[in-house]
Amino acid sequence: MNLNPKPDGTAPAKSFVFEAGEANFETDVLQASLQTPVLVDFWATWCGPCKTLGPILEKLADEYAGAFRLAKVDCDKEQQLAGMFGVRSIPTVVLIQGGQIVDAFSGALPESQVREFLKRHQVEPASRIEAPTQDVDDEGAVPSETPQAAIARTEQALAADPDNAGLKLDLALARARSGDTANAQATLDSLPVDLAEDDRAKALAALLVMQQSLAQIPPATELLARVERDPRDFAALDGLGVRQLLGGDAADAMQHWLAILAADRGWNEGLARKRLLDAFRIVHDETLVSTTRRRMSSLLF
Repeated sequence: MNLNPKPDGTAPAKSFVFEAGEANFETDVLQASLQTPVLVDFWATWCGPCKTLGPILEKLADEYAGAFRLAKVDCDKEQQLAGMFGVRSIPTVVLIQGGQIVDAFSGALPESQVREFLKRHQVEPASRIEAPTQDVDDEGAVPSETPQAAIARTEQALAADPDNAGLKLDLALARARSGDTANAQATLDSLPVDLAEDDRAKALAALLVMQQSLAQIPPATELLARVERDPRDFAALDGLGVRQLLGGDAADAMQHWLAILAADRGWNEGLARKRLLDAFRIVHDETLVSTTRRRMSSLLF
């Protein structure tokens, strides 16, 4: 495996390619995949096809610039880990997203097919994702800015650049935060492919799911009474979580979903885990998100 700097002195691939084993797999692969997809390459030094595929994977990790990370697992050194994944031939490549295996392939595929494999799971080069301007956060909003102020600011910018899809996405996110879900949903549905995997688009989709679920959720007073009668009323706990998150109490909301995970992580097809992943995209408090993500990982793995 080549992790040395390039001839020009740069070493972007080094940031996105790393050796993985039992000691760091949970943290650097499973937990990390909650934030960024991880491609796991099971290989060995004696494997001829591995010598063909490995450089292709490392080249793409460099080119995609953080859209995914490449974990290299030497099967001779990590036989138990390879056995856990049912690896019977090498190279075998496994894609992990959200802490779960989503797809895999075996053999030395040509570069074009590896690109297609990644594209099939919405993993695109980071250079294709429009970056926010320096004075806004990752979702296109000025810190502490109200949704109404964000709408006004973005509408003004969009008037000067009406074809800017990124600004349209910023406006849709601001409208969703203000409660205008209809216009926000319409914008999300019309996004170009280049923006479909933008962090702002993911935050918008997560927020709309939360908002649209409110129609089936009883009032908070009723939910609280139900939980008081039965602490294992997971539907009530989930409903409280949604209402509290949208009401600005993200910490308590996440605690409800963690409580469900601790008691029954498979409840309602893993809904509590899905809620937490959506919340991580919506909430701006990085400390809270990081702490809760670690707690979630400890419950799942």
